[in-house]
Amino acid sequence: MVLTKVGYMPRLIDSKISKYLRVFGAVSIEGPKWCGKTWTALNHAASVTYMTERSARDLAKVDPKYIFSNKYPQLIDEWQIVPGIWDSVRHECDSDHLKGKFILTGSTTLFSSENDDEKVFHTGTGRIAPLRMNPMSLYESGDSTGEVSISEMITGNIKTGHTKKVELYELARLIVRGGWPENIGTTDEDIGIIPESYIEAILTKDMHERQTKKRNPAKMRMLLHSLSRNESTIAGNKTLIKDIEDYENTDELIESRATVADYTTVLDNLYLTANQEAFSINYRSSSRIGKSAKRHLVDPSLCCACLNLSVSKLMNDHETFGLLFESLVERDLRIYVDYLGARLYHFRDNVSGDEVDAIIEFKDGTYAAFEIKLSDNSIAEAIESLSVFYKHVEKKPIFMCVLVGHLEAVMQDPKTKIYVVPITSLKP
Repeated sequence: MVLTKVGYMPRLIDSKISKYLRVFGAVSIEGPKWCGKTWTALNHAASVTYMTERSARDLAKVDPKYIFSNKYPQLIDEWQIVPGIWDSVRHECDSDHLKGKFILTGSTTLFSSENDDEKVFHTGTGRIAPLRMNPMSLYESGDSTGEVSISEMITGNIKTGHTKKVELYELARLIVRGGWPENIGTTDEDIGIIPESYIEAILTKDMHERQTKKRNPAKMRMLLHSLSRNESTIAGNKTLIKDIEDYENTDELIESRATVADYTTVLDNLYLTANQEAFSINYRSSSRIGKSAKRHLVDPSLCCACLNLSVSKLMNDHETFGLLFESLVERDLRIYVDYLGARLYHFRDNVSGDEVDAIIEFKDGTYAAFEIKLSDNSIAEAIESLSVFYKHVEKKPIFMCVLVGHLEAVMQDPKTKIYVVPITSLKP
């Protein structure tokens, strides 16, 4: 009997967890705090041990085997609080080769430590399977009807026609609210509180946990502000340094670069960044293709919290609204491609400026190209952009699609066969 919480909203990662528990001795669910890892893990667990409870933590520090149950799968929540648990779980899986014994959840990547008690000595490869979890997509939170799927677009088997129109105000609300499970039912006037609290927790506590040195919260706040201003762009570290550091000579510049690299690593270790790598493809000349990743925080609501953006402010700042809508869509695509076993990229030609907002590459090497537009008055522009890409690329995409916010129909352009789909109708 599993320990599913009352009110649990199924997640797309559920199917992968079930599959991996049949194949591996343990799975490790990793991701940002508050994204729902514990509730999802309980949906698959027969017993649970919380390392945030002192008694369990003290026992595990003596010897992790003291917390092991014989009711499998056993969830060990926030295992990284006692790093020795990892190696003990690995050893336990080796001892009898049974499948599906443990589920580990964690919200931070361990640093390398000189203290043997703090080390993880083995990777767990072949025994402990890592799974990355994100905040909820619109489909998981019930804000997308799922009338159209990426899988159906691959086969060309989608139904066009009228669908529910989502107004711009609602799209702005979904951006500010984010995909945090605890925020799904929050009233409109309070939807910014959880993301704002998240940022404060990063600055006052999370950025210091299990770190070998102290970092300046003011600089981290400036970095988060800069990352938020540059959300969904390919801004380089030079831009970030300019935003948070003053330097007057080469030595200070070198130090500033090191500071930015160090602080972004902390955010990476907290699973708060989700950068979108550049797609490598034969397009005119490979030397022209951009290599820079598109920058993302893991959820656009964090950008709103950093920039003090409300729904009304987004409604009055169309440029920022557009960038954060793109971030919302790419968050969802990131979740959907993980479910499909695919990968998410972006594309840019540095010479002509031709670009594609999102590229999904599937397991068989085929790929699809997506443009993202907030409103229906930009659809023609998006179709033209995808058509230029299609003309110049040697290996053609299996389908192309414009994902739109403010739209009340699923369509297919008769000339180019490009799909036009509201993001609030999409599922994997």
